[in-house]
Amino acid sequence: MSTLAVRPAPPPARVAPAGRRARLDSRVRFGSGIALWAALLPVTWWWAAGGGLRDLGGWASGLTSAGRLTGLVASVLLLVQVLLMARVPVLERAFGQDGLAAVHRTVGFVSFTGMLAHIGLVTWGYAAGDLFATPGTLWDLTWDTPGMLLAAAGTACLVLVVVTSVRAARVRLRYESWHLLHLYAYLGAGLALPHQLWTGQEFTASTARTVFWWGLWGAALGAVLLWRVALPVARSVRHRIVVTAIVPEGDGSVSVHLAGHRLHALGARAGQFLTWRFLTGSGWTRGHPYSLSAAPDGRALRITVKDLGDGSAAVAGLRPGTRVLVEGPFGRLTAHARTAPDVLLIGAGVGITSLRALVEEFVHDPAGPGRVTLVHRFADEPLFARELTALSAGGRCELVPVAGPRRRDDSWLGHGVGPGDDLAALRARVPDLAHRDVYVCGPTPWTALVVRTLAAGGVPADRVHVEHFGW
Repeated sequence: MSTLAVRPAPPPARVAPAGRRARLDSRVRFGSGIALWAALLPVTWWWAAGGGLRDLGGWASGLTSAGRLTGLVASVLLLVQVLLMARVPVLERAFGQDGLAAVHRTVGFVSFTGMLAHIGLVTWGYAAGDLFATPGTLWDLTWDTPGMLLAAAGTACLVLVVVTSVRAARVRLRYESWHLLHLYAYLGAGLALPHQLWTGQEFTASTARTVFWWGLWGAALGAVLLWRVALPVARSVRHRIVVTAIVPEGDGSVSVHLAGHRLHALGARAGQFLTWRFLTGSGWTRGHPYSLSAAPDGRALRITVKDLGDGSAAVAGLRPGTRVLVEGPFGRLTAHARTAPDVLLIGAGVGITSLRALVEEFVHDPAGPGRVTLVHRFADEPLFARELTALSAGGRCELVPVAGPRRRDDSWLGHGVGPGDDLAALRARVPDLAHRDVYVCGPTPWTALVVRTLAAGGVPADRVHVEHFGW
């Protein structure tokens, strides 16, 4: 087993310029921000032009006017939420799953808060500014205004999604249950549409507004139908993926070997994950995101799954010949993200699966990076020990296994590295840390500690590529 003994630092590696993919991803992220603001500006202008600013001068009219504005902003952001959940490939590649999740949380919080403010302010304004009359006014509006009953049902769906997304509630739900409940966001957005079209002057007062809103709704619906429904079904039919073997790997993990038709056209890369549905009966509706644990070669795929509950235990009981539906591939934890000549990969537990596939691609690619170092933290038994040893035999990859339990809650390393802090221990093994691209995969809290150490070590944020598991 390797130790973290101090070694002389090599000369700093020349930092390679960002590749075409990195530049394109950066432009997509910038363009997405511009598009978001471009969608918010016209609705704000239409609100102001329709007397929104003037109405702020009165108490009751000001409440209603402010409620209209928050409703417009919340509506735009709700549709942005739908687009973020639609698995649009260009966004997936540019932001990565973690980046999209962060944007999703921020946009969702603002949208949900705006929706509640819209309901409260408009109702308060319709009650002539009388706070005590507001509950009765809300009741009357709900029953007497066209589309409001549907809007109330949509609001209930969105409240359900938000409440179950709070971490305290999420940890008490099975992944399948949480995922199913999260789909109610689509229903909530759809139920709000009739109310907006029937009662909202900001939606129908001009041809431009009507075209804008129908266009935005159409884009959101089209994205969901294309990338969440049609494309996964078409890929599953085209590639006809089946299970060929189940191989125990130790530590409660099994590898699932799969074959299919023209798998090179699937476009999967080492480091990515797919959502898998195994057609074994009633459980086929439950999709699970599992990373590829071997570099795809166009003929076969492999995933490695640890029994962590939520249906993962059933994977060990799969039989050869079982048909599989797939959605993906997803994630930007791939060689495309690399911008520096040398790379460092850091994984914990079953998080080593995607990194093991990346190591295979790096080692076998003549045009790949220079030095490759893999730090694997595990508690008891390492995954892929023999495979990683074989991959490092040619000298292109250095393995740094770190065994044992974590030393304390604020440390991501184990007892085997000695008493020093995480950054000192990591620099002892990788002195040129700040000059490398770093790939990180592991549980969410653990990856956060790793990222903090890398930032303290001077690794630029755009060279840290993270994929975490846990929800």
